[in-house]
Amino acid sequence: MERHRIWGFVCNVFLFSRRILRTYLTMQVSAAATPMSGTLKHAVKHVRPVCRFSRSSDCAIRAAPVRLRGPGAGRGCRCLRHREGAAGWEPPPRTDCAAARTSSPERLLLPGALSTRPGRGGRKNGRRVKPRGGQRVVGPRLQGPRGVCMLQNRRLLGAMRRLWFLHGLRTAFSFLRSSTKFQLCMLKLSFCRLSGETVTVRPIRGSEARGCCDWLINICRRKREPKARTVWLGCPEKCEEKHPRNAIKNQKYSIFTFLPGVLYEQFKFFLNLYFLVVSCSQFVPALKIGYLYTYWAPLGFVLAVTITREAVDEFRRFRRDREVNSQQYCKLTVRGKVQVKSSDIRVGDLIIVEKNQRIPSDMVFLRTSEKAGSCFIRTDQLDGETDWKLRVAVSCTQRLPALGDLFSIRAYVHAQKPQLDIHSFEGTFTREDSDPPVHESLSIENTLWASTMVASGTVIGVVIYTGRETRSVMNTSNPKNKVGLLDVELNQLTKALFLALVALSVVMVTLQGFAGPWYRNLFRFLLLFSYIIPISLRVNLDMGKAAYGWMMMRDENIPGTVVRTSTIPEELGRLVYLLTDKTGTLTQNEMVFKRLHLGTVSYGTDTMDEVQSHVRNAYAQLHSQAGGNSTSSTPPRKAQPSGPRVRKSVSSRVYEAVKAIALCHNVTPVYESRGGVTGETEYAEADQDLSDENRTYQASSPDEVALVQWTESVGLTLVNRDLTSMQLRTPGGQILTYRVLQMFPFTSESKRMGIIVRDESTAEIAFYMKGADAVMATVVQYNDWLEEECGNMAREGLRTLVVAKRALTEEQYQDFESRYTQAKLSVHDRALKVAAAVESLEREMQLLGLTGVEDRLQADVRPTLELLRNAGIKIWMLTGDKLETATCIAKSSHLVSRMQDIHVFRPVASRGDAHLELNAFRRKHDCALVISGDSLEVCLRYYEHELVELACQCPAVVCCRCSPTQKARIVKLLQQHTRRRTCAIGDGGNDVSMIQAADCGVGIEGKEGKAASLAADFSITQFRHVGRLLMVHGRSSYKRSAALGQFVMHRGLIISTMQAVFSSVCYFASVPLYQGFLMVGYATIYTMFPVFSLVLDQDVKPDMAMLYPELYKDLTKGRSLSFKTFLVWVVISIYQGGVLMYGALLLFEAEFVHVVAISFTALVLTELLMVALTVRTWHWLMVVAELLSLGCYVASLAFLNEYFDVAFITTVAFVWKVSAVTVVSCLPLYVLKYLKRKLSPPSYSKLTS
Repeated sequence: MERHRIWGFVCNVFLFSRRILRTYLTMQVSAAATPMSGTLKHAVKHVRPVCRFSRSSDCAIRAAPVRLRGPGAGRGCRCLRHREGAAGWEPPPRTDCAAARTSSPERLLLPGALSTRPGRGGRKNGRRVKPRGGQRVVGPRLQGPRGVCMLQNRRLLGAMRRLWFLHGLRTAFSFLRSSTKFQLCMLKLSFCRLSGETVTVRPIRGSEARGCCDWLINICRRKREPKARTVWLGCPEKCEEKHPRNAIKNQKYSIFTFLPGVLYEQFKFFLNLYFLVVSCSQFVPALKIGYLYTYWAPLGFVLAVTITREAVDEFRRFRRDREVNSQQYCKLTVRGKVQVKSSDIRVGDLIIVEKNQRIPSDMVFLRTSEKAGSCFIRTDQLDGETDWKLRVAVSCTQRLPALGDLFSIRAYVHAQKPQLDIHSFEGTFTREDSDPPVHESLSIENTLWASTMVASGTVIGVVIYTGRETRSVMNTSNPKNKVGLLDVELNQLTKALFLALVALSVVMVTLQGFAGPWYRNLFRFLLLFSYIIPISLRVNLDMGKAAYGWMMMRDENIPGTVVRTSTIPEELGRLVYLLTDKTGTLTQNEMVFKRLHLGTVSYGTDTMDEVQSHVRNAYAQLHSQAGGNSTSSTPPRKAQPSGPRVRKSVSSRVYEAVKAIALCHNVTPVYESRGGVTGETEYAEADQDLSDENRTYQASSPDEVALVQWTESVGLTLVNRDLTSMQLRTPGGQILTYRVLQMFPFTSESKRMGIIVRDESTAEIAFYMKGADAVMATVVQYNDWLEEECGNMAREGLRTLVVAKRALTEEQYQDFESRYTQAKLSVHDRALKVAAAVESLEREMQLLGLTGVEDRLQADVRPTLELLRNAGIKIWMLTGDKLETATCIAKSSHLVSRMQDIHVFRPVASRGDAHLELNAFRRKHDCALVISGDSLEVCLRYYEHELVELACQCPAVVCCRCSPTQKARIVKLLQQHTRRRTCAIGDGGNDVSMIQAADCGVGIEGKEGKAASLAADFSITQFRHVGRLLMVHGRSSYKRSAALGQFVMHRGLIISTMQAVFSSVCYFASVPLYQGFLMVGYATIYTMFPVFSLVLDQDVKPDMAMLYPELYKDLTKGRSLSFKTFLVWVVISIYQGGVLMYGALLLFEAEFVHVVAISFTALVLTELLMVALTVRTWHWLMVVAELLSLGCYVASLAFLNEYFDVAFITTVAFVWKVSAVTVVSCLPLYVLKYLKRKLSPPSYSKLTS
């Protein structure tokens, strides 16, 4: 009777809820006759013409078992076209539905209504007709605009009753959606005129219902979608939408979510949850076994330590965020300049950023103090490249005479919605108050992204994106709580122990015959045997991890190491994949010019003085010739077309090569100002010191800077440059001016750059070009040395560039300029026409020389990579640099060995191209893979599994042009497909996502800041420290934690075995063997110190682990902690527990208290001897721990009168009985260990001997 009442109440609640839902749907349907509401405005995006009529081709609305009031009611078809015969019918005008392809009405998606899919039934002569197949039609009854859904299937209603309160509305909708007998769907209402009263209703299919149901679910958790925006200069109040605050937040919790979040992270593990349940059970008097502190003290200690550690980490993150958000910036307003915090910057503000200051938000570049109207920025914290990037100000605002004029114009910026791509931007700048209005297209060259640094001058920009909408934040993933694989494995073993605990308790109750309140006895047995899962396991492991971190930071061989995440030190010992950044991690990003090869002669670092003398002699000779020409009034000679020439002298060839290198680049010399610039003269040209000591070079590539610095060292110095001219200073101090006629920048597709200059003194026009040897070999004159020398330099790890020249006459240049200008103005195939025009010059060029530049590697990078490879770790290099640079560094660092082939994955843009390239790659064996980020994205879209499978078989993988999000995605793909442990190492802000996504993140404190170091789990100062961090500390941490965890479980298993034997002897009574302080002392002062001293154990010495990295390979198999080793410890525990308990029962004479004294003393001695049996290398602290624990136990015997008979424990009989039981429990294990070491020695035994 009670059950029927409950079900009646549930049914009433369900029907009441359904009535509320029906009322809501009715209101939604009724709103169709009124002007569009917010919901209908959202839904009108999904309209499309719908018309179904039986099998007719011109009408597709099929007859449905629905009844409509009004004209046309009762007809089989519900389409407006087929109700023309009804009374009062009026055809809707076609103009009301402009998007309709026919005269059928528009269908409007309306969420909320449910229906079943009807059969092909209808009405004939006013009677209901069943569909074919005899299936009964159960459909909705719809009455005009107030259509409601009546579900008439009792089975479905019963299931709905069960699901409604258990899983909520979403689960119920999912069940309805997946029903096989009734394919339930949403009703979609079709409107032709939204202001009319005619409504056409049709049931839709399940596939359409899924979209409707998902739409309803998304309404409940709707997030604001980013949109394109119009930003008025200096007018944040004109923004149409609210934008996020410009605050950086790296905290994982808030004030309200901290405690629940930390507790959830702890109790989501079965181990901690089990401890909590056991501790809470002690509040029930019938289940109480011992004192409350014996359960709550260890659990409270663990929680206190965890909460304190998380609170400290969270507070540190809060302080770092507050420091960044509190940085002061100068904001330009109508009243002048004001200081604002970074977090108070809004979209539309005009922000002034000084040199060497971080850009606080994404901005459009408006003005600069540089005369050329451009500036350089450093993007190392965004994309990892330390090369300076050139940014150009909007020409309309740069031409304004003063800063205040920015408020006198009416202008705005239209920006695309926030994107992940940091290398592209689309927008427009419009000035409305000019006649005609000025429109300028904006690209990536006009932007200043957040987290970049201004490298030259002072800039002003208008803020377009703030906070989480900035490129840097969107490319940074949220940090996750990392859990070590060892913790997961111990959690699995804990579950196995719990099953054994339940089974043992059930056996005990069964042997009792289920007498009395058996369920209470069952719970008491569960509590008695709860020490099978020792509550001290978590305490010992956490303390051990803290000790490992302390050892890492105290290691003198890796100074500066900081452990920021103390919960996963064991992960360092089980790594299979190491993903590393290039710039700043493997390399120092310092380019040094190493070699100049002219075909017949080669100059290295030790012969550069010869180059300097050749350049000095050549310019001295030219200067004397120029002086002679000026006295004889000879006009400057014109350039002659290139043709067959006699062999030049070495001096002239060196001079031509050095001049070409000094002219063909995009380097700009910058001079520091003598003082600060303020007031209205801020943007005037400041006084500059043009001395060599005050000059620095800025360029988009460090290679370019290295080449220009080398030309300066040999006597030809770049002293000035702007967009149209360039000035060089000769060794004699003469200034040579060259006019820049055309500039062809370097691209990944062309792999070369060129420049056309005119010598102002001689009017000679020359076309200089430099690039990769693969493309330059086809445009230079025939030679027999270029290919061979390029190979020689590449094997030395040098980055090669081929330099060539072609002299042009005035007529040749004018002809090229007209064709080039016409190509740039063409609308169709502009890029192809421009490339064709440039290629017309790239014919029969004179080969001047070959340069070799070295990117200095970090100290000991090559031996460290070799060490990691021998340890079985596969190394992947993920970099945002160019393909050629990444390939060169892979060779020079020996990431790819000299004998290995390299497969360069060709650029692919479609699925077919990716398929062909993957097939080509599959046919190669034992070769390294080099792939770009764009090709990687295409392959992952169509062939994710195939690509990862092939890449994992490669000895090395190089991914170039990777964005921060792509780096993190590659890490996650390896984790998902291989189920192996990954480690990511980097030094820049662009590596943070990769570091946080990996199982173990290592950050390097370098030139690119501390962003990676602060976000990493472990921070080091040099890449070479990774070897010792993994081979020594990672290996030791894993083996020590595995031994410690299994020994702690053994300590709980042995006492639980003794309790089981005792209960079985005492007629299966649920009475504890040891009570009160004995249990607390056993888990703490009596055995804790010797057991915890296992964190000092080591199988081999650190030097030996570094010398033989092959020892690391065994750890990845997880043999130190597995079900096999766990079962071995279980067998040992059962044997020793049985011997101790049965031995005490056999040897005691008079009183039961003697059994407790003999068994407990033998138990403590057995644990101390087992620690000695487990230790492989003794440390003096281990001996101290053993003696200290034994002394504490002996001293405490005098105070344990409540548990022991003091008179008995002082007798000789007590001593020999305890000794006999202890020897029987431990001696066989010592014999087995000796035999095992003799017959099957471990892999490290030969090294230690």
